[in-house]
Amino acid sequence: MMRSMYSGVAGLKTHQTKMDVIGNNIANVNTVAYKSQSVTFSELMYQTTQNASGANAETGTAGINARQIGLGVKTGAINTAISSQGASQTTNNPFDIRITGNAFFIVSNMQDNFFTRDGSFYVDGVGNLAMTSNGYNVMGWQVDPDNPGNIKQDTVSPLRIMSAENMTYEPEATKQARITGIVDKLDTNLTSSSGKNMNLMFYDKLGYAYTAKLNLKSTDSDGMYAVTVSGILDASNKPVEIPDDVMTNILSTQGTQDTAAIVAALKDNTVVDGKNIIYKGADDATLGLVSGDIVYKSNQSDDPDWDKIAAALKEGGVDITGETLQTLRFKYTDNTGSSPQTFEFNMRDVLDDRSFTLGDGSTKLTARQMLDLTVPNSEGGTVDAATVTALGTAGNKVAGETTTNLFYNVATGKFEGIGQRGAANTTVKLNISAIQTLNPLSGEYESNFEDITIDFSPTTMFNNSGTSTVSASAGDADKRDAGRKLGRMSGVSIQDDGRIYASYDNGMSRLLGQIAVAEFANASGLEKEGDNLYKNTQNSGDFDGIGIDIKSGGGYMTTGVLEMSNVDLSAEFTDMITTQRGFQANSRIITVSDTLLEELVNLKR
Repeated sequence: MMRSMYSGVAGLKTHQTKMDVIGNNIANVNTVAYKSQSVTFSELMYQTTQNASGANAETGTAGINARQIGLGVKTGAINTAISSQGASQTTNNPFDIRITGNAFFIVSNMQDNFFTRDGSFYVDGVGNLAMTSNGYNVMGWQVDPDNPGNIKQDTVSPLRIMSAENMTYEPEATKQARITGIVDKLDTNLTSSSGKNMNLMFYDKLGYAYTAKLNLKSTDSDGMYAVTVSGILDASNKPVEIPDDVMTNILSTQGTQDTAAIVAALKDNTVVDGKNIIYKGADDATLGLVSGDIVYKSNQSDDPDWDKIAAALKEGGVDITGETLQTLRFKYTDNTGSSPQTFEFNMRDVLDDRSFTLGDGSTKLTARQMLDLTVPNSEGGTVDAATVTALGTAGNKVAGETTTNLFYNVATGKFEGIGQRGAANTTVKLNISAIQTLNPLSGEYESNFEDITIDFSPTTMFNNSGTSTVSASAGDADKRDAGRKLGRMSGVSIQDDGRIYASYDNGMSRLLGQIAVAEFANASGLEKEGDNLYKNTQNSGDFDGIGIDIKSGGGYMTTGVLEMSNVDLSAEFTDMITTQRGFQANSRIITVSDTLLEELVNLKR
């Protein structure tokens, strides 16, 4: 048989292989993220009929080249244009993702990890992000349980973005609020009996909405206005039942008196026998200093003259009212027993004759007993006078009233403080955590409210054509601690770094996870597995099981867009023509070789 016959057969086979590759490229011209392939040929082998010889200097004979006869062609390589980016197709589906760069999505059938550029994903019945074509799970990193705002980059795992716990966002009680706007002293609402009304909408711990009815009125003093809480309504506009003692102290301010200054005044004002006693009444009650701490002692029934005490303090440079003095809070530390106990009270409690429970509840004492420096404690000892301490320093808490006064500078219109003119405090606390209801399960009284700190400092007192624009809003200047209702998931967004966020109808958002990607030293060495999947090989490089952040490799993700096939039809059709002609030429080799063999057979005739 003739060698050319086999060469022609080899040529037909290789061109057929190339045609197969071209056909596969054209078939996948619309396949998502398909990477086109190309074929290169190489010579098959050669039969050497005469080896090459070198020149002979002695005989003067020249060298002779080798005589070799080729035996055909073979497929040298089938290359994948894996680094060539395909065109973009807009789908507007938030779960369709296009990768820019050389990275690959990581997907898994929960046995092996595979890699793909196909970003057409969906959310399955249990909330997993998965491939639409085969249901393989998209792999990524989970949220750090110790820091929910960060991602923990660890071994990749399925991204369950719509789990039951992610479908809602827990409610939160309101903790801060602001009053903004202009107080116009010519506003007739301020001088009327009903005053200027403001509604503060807030939430409790369970996400139920309430409205606090605030009222602002003018007073007889220029630049001073009274703020009152008239009540609280629930979402059905039904009044919330507020106990009388809570309503009495529903507002409180941060006091401006300095405990250190009060102590200093006590030291400087020796009223009785040089013992630092500020007031001594007929009942032998005393307010004095013990080991540098404020102490009040009385075993009698009469109350001290608070105005006289305040006057004595004023002589020492501490200008406070008798009422404010009553609300100074103190702390006893029972350190004479085996189990020290600490408890607090204020001077107003003395007037109300309230009782206190010490330790484990076995000892109940009245407020007057509490103030007796020799009262027995729960361990059978006595409370040491040296352990009595005043609470706080500057900014000591002061119990409040239903009404609190605001002050404005009559010359500049600027806000000047709460409680007294020029005070450092600018906030009022709405003391609603004391509104409690009985929990039938625990048998204890509990509160669903948090106290709300209301900041009045943004307000001003200007002429606004007789109209006041003050209004209340929940949250601080940055809308923090505004509270919220229960949120239901309203959308999911994927950032360009693969981070997945859920948005909720209560205005909140939550990080759900991050899509991880993989990069390889030789991406062309990946092995096609069908279904737009690749698998790493020894020549592509290994996958470490963790992956990388796409931004670290210089790439990014785009949602609502898919990467399409990178097949170039014009190039494919051109290759098809050359392949067809090559196939035809090789077929002619077989035809001519057959004719020659026919002539050879005819020699026998």
